[in-house]
Amino acid sequence: MATPLTATKLLTALRNEGLNVIEHRSWRTHNRNGKGPWGPMHGVMIHHTVSSGTQSSVELCYNGHSILPGPLCHGVIAKDGSVYLVGNGRANHAGLGDDDVLRAVINESALPADNEANTDGNRHFYGFECINRGDGEDPWPAAQLLAIEKASVALCRAHGWTQRSVIGHKEWQPGKVDPRGFTMDSMRARIAKRLGGGPDGPSKPPTQPPVKYEPFPGAAFFAAGRHSAVVTAMGKRLVAEGCGKYQVGPGPDWSEADRKSYAAWQRKLGYSGSDADGVPGKTSWDKLKVPNV
Repeated sequence: MATPLTATKLLTALRNEGLNVIEHRSWRTHNRNGKGPWGPMHGVMIHHTVSSGTQSSVELCYNGHSILPGPLCHGVIAKDGSVYLVGNGRANHAGLGDDDVLRAVINESALPADNEANTDGNRHFYGFECINRGDGEDPWPAAQLLAIEKASVALCRAHGWTQRSVIGHKEWQPGKVDPRGFTMDSMRARIAKRLGGGPDGPSKPPTQPPVKYEPFPGAAFFAAGRHSAVVTAMGKRLVAEGCGKYQVGPGPDWSEADRKSYAAWQRKLGYSGSDADGVPGKTSWDKLKVPNV
């Protein structure tokens, strides 16, 4: 039986595997331990978020929602391969699954079909939510797949597990389809290969200069006929946040698609009525964080 890693040991294990790890808010003490036991640990479970946009997905997994309180996992793996830690302890990610599957994971043997939901998985599995819409069309960038591989290997190394201790949600709970877009057999093959070698070593702090953001150009800037790289940069950020309403683009010419996309962003922030008219205001603009062009 494996004792759950402390927050410090979890962070160290991930960074020792060469991952870029971001500590999100109060993740070290954020858990559902008051609702049930945590441990012993038997494996790692991989999920997809059914969402887009890094920050919004991380916040969702940290906070949860009205039906399922957070944390919804231990780490969120972004498209660029960064790992955002959002919880340490029991998390609402695995739910009830098949006891035969759990026995196979413990024994590190071939997985049976998951046809029952009779065993508490939140107690026994670390969970990683990977940002992907899960529609079979949203791509899995190479950096993200590599991070899934490395995060799984980090925990396997820490507990002395093999690749057979890493499963997908769809292999645990009947009716689940995540992760969709790659096979767990292919991921386990990658994990096995990496476990055969040494860790990449601690990730180094980023050496890039801090990102600078476009200052708010004023509402009058966003008018018919405006042609600017700032409009393109804004559109790309709206798409990244899941608010893009573009058929083609985004591009440098301010358009009705830009207005509708920005209105979707305003509504995402909680604005309504005339406050969500699609014309940027300073507060919503500053929250969008449009990179300097």
